[in-house]
Amino acid sequence: MRINKFLAEQGVASRRGADEVIAEGRVSINGKRANPGDNVEETDTVMLDGKILSHKVKYEYYLLNKPKGCVCTVQDEKTDTPRKTVMDFLPAGAGRVFPVGRLDYDTEGLLILTNDGDLAYRLTSPQNEIPKTYLVRVEGAVTPVQLNQLRAGVEIEKGVITGKCRVNVVETDKKYTKLHVVLTEGKNREIRRMFEAVGKEVKFLKRIKIGELGLTGLDRGAVRKLSREEIYYLKNL
Repeated sequence: MRINKFLAEQGVASRRGADEVIAEGRVSINGKRANPGDNVEETDTVMLDGKILSHKVKYEYYLLNKPKGCVCTVQDEKTDTPRKTVMDFLPAGAGRVFPVGRLDYDTEGLLILTNDGDLAYRLTSPQNEIPKTYLVRVEGAVTPVQLNQLRAGVEIEKGVITGKCRVNVVETDKKYTKLHVVLTEGKNREIRRMFEAVGKEVKFLKRIKIGELGLTGLDRGAVRKLSREEIYYLKNL
């Protein structure tokens, strides 16, 4: 097993995050500093920050209705005053899990936390084209021209064009418009930047579905374990 996958299954971070942890020199295999391409066998001793990691892993899966005002990291290390993270909403006794993908500080909604690295990769890899549905609110009306631009793909920075997506108006009046946006990719702050590209500012953003898995019955800031059926569904998207 690749070392980054092993660390992801331990709940250290996603595979990409695990590569960063390895590059920082915090991981060793049998007493030697690990490299990103290393493989791990069950007989190997793997240590993180001087602590031995067990090869026995119990997978855990949580669904959080993330509120605004917290970050999607295991620990906030980028400010002098650490902000609340999504980990603060997990129940006492929860294992070492990590958030799957990112919702930015001011975005709320559906977030999965797990230590299952394979599932995390399946849900976040662009090549798998897993649909994610967002509720978006902007001020004023959105014209048919703007809708078609969003659906076809817009340039959010020089040379970076978003992929085709589904965009539908669900409610509108003279003051605001609510839309459902379905993406199969996950560029940084993609939806906010898409609407900025057509002259609209996002005032509210919430992820409401991954595939057909939604937030029914889960209050803002609440968390629950995924059911066996939900786990099976996500693994087979």
